[in-house]
Amino acid sequence: MIEDRPWYTHLDPEVPPRLDYENIPLFEHLDRAAAEHPDKTAISFKTASVSYRDLHRLAEEVAAGLRADGCQAGDRVVIMLPNLPQAIIAYWGVLKAGCVCVMANPLYMEHELTHLFHDSGARRLITLDMLWEKIALLLDRLELERAYVTRVSDALPGISSWVARYRLWRAGKRPRLGYDHVLRPWKTLFGHGRHSQANILPHSDPALLQYTGGTTGKAKGCELTHANLGANLTQIRAILHAARGGAEVFLGVLPYFHVYGLTVCLTFPTSIAATMVPFPRFDPGEVLATIDKVKPTVFPGAPSVYQALMRQKEFAETDFKALRYCVSGSAPMPREHMRRFKEATGAEILEGYGLTEASPVTHLNPLNGMRKPGTIGIPLPDTDSRVVDMDAGGPDPLPPGKDGELIIKGPQVMKGYWNRPDETATALRNGWLYTGDIARMDEDGYFTIVDRKKDLIISGGFNIYPREIDEVLHGHPKIKEAVVIGIPHKLRGETIKAFVVPLEGEELHRQEVVHYCREKLASYKVPRQVEIRDELPKNLVGKVLRRALRDEELAKRKG
Repeated sequence: MIEDRPWYTHLDPEVPPRLDYENIPLFEHLDRAAAEHPDKTAISFKTASVSYRDLHRLAEEVAAGLRADGCQAGDRVVIMLPNLPQAIIAYWGVLKAGCVCVMANPLYMEHELTHLFHDSGARRLITLDMLWEKIALLLDRLELERAYVTRVSDALPGISSWVARYRLWRAGKRPRLGYDHVLRPWKTLFGHGRHSQANILPHSDPALLQYTGGTTGKAKGCELTHANLGANLTQIRAILHAARGGAEVFLGVLPYFHVYGLTVCLTFPTSIAATMVPFPRFDPGEVLATIDKVKPTVFPGAPSVYQALMRQKEFAETDFKALRYCVSGSAPMPREHMRRFKEATGAEILEGYGLTEASPVTHLNPLNGMRKPGTIGIPLPDTDSRVVDMDAGGPDPLPPGKDGELIIKGPQVMKGYWNRPDETATALRNGWLYTGDIARMDEDGYFTIVDRKKDLIISGGFNIYPREIDEVLHGHPKIKEAVVIGIPHKLRGETIKAFVVPLEGEELHRQEVVHYCREKLASYKVPRQVEIRDELPKNLVGKVLRRALRDEELAKRKG
């Protein structure tokens, strides 16, 4: 056992390698939080404060409202909201109604929205007034039966709500909504009593359809059951064993519509009765001011979030003393940025790894034990992890130090892709989830993500991992952000192109970048092309979209 799983010896003493899991619906975590900590603040949003007693009541009212309006158990309900109290209430309310949440990015464009509705079969939507115009243009294609529309002001009490509405009206930004048989106010969901219990089979009934893979083709819906998501909460509670029930304060910077933000900023905090502090949009200055004011203890983020904060002049003056844990995921965190963050704040960033298909967390550096910067740490309890040959595709593990595809097995792994048996069979083989990520495991059982399998650059017969070059570029004193891609080349197959964003006030030349790389990298890894940019395309959790850059390059060639 230890030979196959060397990470066992590096789990904190408080963390058992095997756990017991309850066969309960996901929303029972909210029920317990409300029963054990009814007066604890569940949501702190601007001037509003919602206790766990009230969050529980509001969620049950939403569930009753949905059922009274014809929603049936198993129906898919799209939640298309920024991080607002309404998003938290809607999420738990939809689950309590026995329905399935489909989280949608508010920035989705027409083709993405139509695909999500058609593929999921969703007929109901909970969204924001400012997003309705986009939806209204698609009504003839969505087969939408009902849309419940809320406003930011709905989250605010008394005079604050009135002031917010007045300011929008004065600025001419308050949308005019024509309510009808499809479009209804969010508030119509309330006042129907309380629907407290849906008949859920946790291991078979989906709680969430989370869409993924949109950058490499049409997005697929990952079918995550109540048991999948509940198991991941149990695993996270085990590895973050020092998290105190009813005492933590979580910053909600990561978007709830992304599975990482949904788990670490909403469902996990709820399961330990923590206070959630949602941000509808990421404003670095506002985040730093809030840190000073609310004294958060846990800060889940992404590399781009921490980097943006460090660039603010207020960063050095912010009081981080209450901050106990920072968790970084969704993209690699450059080591130099981790070092600078710790020097400035005293807070250690715990790097981890996850993917939508695994609810999502699978790896994390230990809370108190040996941490290895640049790695994703070790597997969570009950999570098996291997690196296997990318060509053979079998489950036999490669020896430590060898690069291959990362595969994962555990109770948090999805049921499958929604209505896609062929793609499910490709991703799930003999109980193993094939991640598509290239990784290596060291002698201690710590894993490092080398790159995405699909991002691998093959140039002149050499396999080149873009992340290695990214790391080197991030060490340049004038570079703020950088990413490399492979572009087609007649002789080499592919050649390397770097996209770099200089630090504010710095003048950066292509020759400087190439010369710097020649000092740090083998000649075949040095970018042959360099493009200086003001910014890089990213998704809303800060992951740079290599695919978007590749598509740009291919479009140029066709043009």
